[in-house]
Amino acid sequence: YVTRHGFGYSVFECEEAGIHSEMFVYADMEAPIKFTVIKLKNNSNRHRRITVTGYVEWVLGDLRNKSAMYVVTELDPESGALFARNPYSTEFSKRVAFFDVDAKTKTFTGDRNEFIGRNGSLKNPVAMWRTKLSGKLGVGLDPCTAIQIVVELAEGQEKEIIFKLGEGKNAHEASAIARQFRGATSAHDAFDKVKKYWTETIDTLQVETPDASVNLLANGWLTYQTLACRLWARSGFYQSGGAFGFRDQLQDVLSLLHTQPQLARKQILLCASRQFVEGDVQHWWHPPVGRGVRTRCSDDLLWLPFVTSRYVLNTSDSEVLHQSIPFLEGRQLNIDEDSYYDLMNQSSESATLYEHCVRAIKHAMHFGEYGLPLMGTGDWNDGMDRVGRRGKGESIWLAFFLYDVLSEFIAVAQQQNDLVFASQCETEAKKLRENIEKNAWDGNWYRRAYFDNGTPLGSNANEECQIDSISQSWSVLSSAGELQHTVTAMESADSHLVNKKDALIQLLHPPFDKSSLDVGYIKGYVPGVRENGGQYTHAAIWMIMAFAKLGNSKRAWELLPMINPINHGKSQEKIEIYKVEPYVMAADVYAVAPLTGRGGWTWYTGSAGWMYQLIIESLLGIKKEGNKLLFKPCVPVEWNSYKVRYKFINTVYNIHFIQQLREEMRVTVDNKKQDEHFVSLINDEKEHEVEVII
Repeated sequence: YVTRHGFGYSVFECEEAGIHSEMFVYADMEAPIKFTVIKLKNNSNRHRRITVTGYVEWVLGDLRNKSAMYVVTELDPESGALFARNPYSTEFSKRVAFFDVDAKTKTFTGDRNEFIGRNGSLKNPVAMWRTKLSGKLGVGLDPCTAIQIVVELAEGQEKEIIFKLGEGKNAHEASAIARQFRGATSAHDAFDKVKKYWTETIDTLQVETPDASVNLLANGWLTYQTLACRLWARSGFYQSGGAFGFRDQLQDVLSLLHTQPQLARKQILLCASRQFVEGDVQHWWHPPVGRGVRTRCSDDLLWLPFVTSRYVLNTSDSEVLHQSIPFLEGRQLNIDEDSYYDLMNQSSESATLYEHCVRAIKHAMHFGEYGLPLMGTGDWNDGMDRVGRRGKGESIWLAFFLYDVLSEFIAVAQQQNDLVFASQCETEAKKLRENIEKNAWDGNWYRRAYFDNGTPLGSNANEECQIDSISQSWSVLSSAGELQHTVTAMESADSHLVNKKDALIQLLHPPFDKSSLDVGYIKGYVPGVRENGGQYTHAAIWMIMAFAKLGNSKRAWELLPMINPINHGKSQEKIEIYKVEPYVMAADVYAVAPLTGRGGWTWYTGSAGWMYQLIIESLLGIKKEGNKLLFKPCVPVEWNSYKVRYKFINTVYNIHFIQQLREEMRVTVDNKKQDEHFVSLINDEKEHEVEVII
């Protein structure tokens, strides 16, 4: 058996009893239809007669045991496809799913009990021992759709069978889609479109470095994970939710600014539409109607101006700031409520994206006794939901993040000729920096937060969580920390949180276990798992970014291999420890025996997008500002050179970095020395040779 995963498809291949089979699985790029294409070849020395059976279990709701009794299955006479619908679904009552196969004759059933058999299982369903399926369909069954066809294969003969799973907004559309994609040609065309899309997307930026594992991640898998899983599917093995997270997908699209900036723009505008009139936002929501939660999380709303500022700087698309977007309306949280779930109303009040960002920043500028922003029921770390739930606790990480947002937004406000707000951002940022140095420094590192009662968290005085990674990293990334303090803080993070033996970078140390600190649901995790002292890869990436920003290339490149998943899959022994897919990022890695080094939540993690930014921007030094490509590499001194192929619209720039350890960088374009250390990007549809001496 061989399993192969490509960008947008998977192939399952095996040879058994003289029959060679390949099963290709992929979805169309536009239409709501998934293909399962099975190719069979008879390698035995005799004629073979076999059956091929496709099987799906219908949920058509959130939980199968809740929706099963309402699912209706039927045969569509026009297309021949098998339909399934749930007329009692709250939001999708008119939608119709279908399952079909390209074959002249078939037998089928909509009864799961018939297919599996009494006391049976999918490992050995009783239907596979029968000559045909009964054709039973209707309502009140244990719903499924199984379709079986007979295949005759002469010696050496090959045949192809195509199953299709899809959905329409109603029965008419479902039937039309099933008919549209009938036949092998449509399936093959859909596969060609998948390959073309990913080739064009990934081809925008390609790197060639001495580190093959870095090349593999940067040249496809990180972008694929971010776009296909995080932005489109919004689902993974550990969470099949489908919701948009306000902060989550906004962070993700930062990694698409080089390859798919239009998707970043779309996500920014979508998130702005999930902001309440008061300025706070939905923590997460389900499309299409937008049912979701209103919370007291303190950082969500700030990701809107954070990402908007970076998008405008990267693309020079200032027009997006003038887009008018409506607000949401919903009842305010009660005093004793941390959150509530509801279908919010669209407000009659609208504002430009710029005004949405301003409202978010103003709403976030509520400070506590120490002059630091209020933490609410969690900042970036949702698990710390009890630190500031009474409305007095303060977040030191959020202070760094808010400082960064204020600093970046000054230029945006000035560009919009809003000099009053630009001045306010500047004043508040200065005040915040002073309060950080006055009230956040613990002696060798920055604290993490203050509880409602003023007790510090992330302090040497604490029994647990004496040091937290993200306060140290963001003291550097935000430029809010005093230089000597930030250097000391990063040294402390390195010595307390980096586990060289097990190749781990922990989020905090020691983990929460037996102390009386009432920090929140983070204590529900086993010490050393996920946020509770395990490696939370988001934070590990931020630490490496911070070392890169400090110019410490040696430490950055010592830490990068530790979080690179490919390095966890280089041998059978390592795979036995890591257990999960070595070609995508894992949200967390366990730091507790006997599971130390085991990967946790894979695929559906924002660490993929941050890893891409780390490699391309922080380490390889490729940064775009409008039509300028700037270079600030932080690479190992052992590297003599590396290459980057950068596509700007229809123009290719082949960039060759040569490390000579000169005091000053030199940039040439087509053998012409540039006065500045950047390349002016021009879409002249030619190919240009760039040399960067570093």
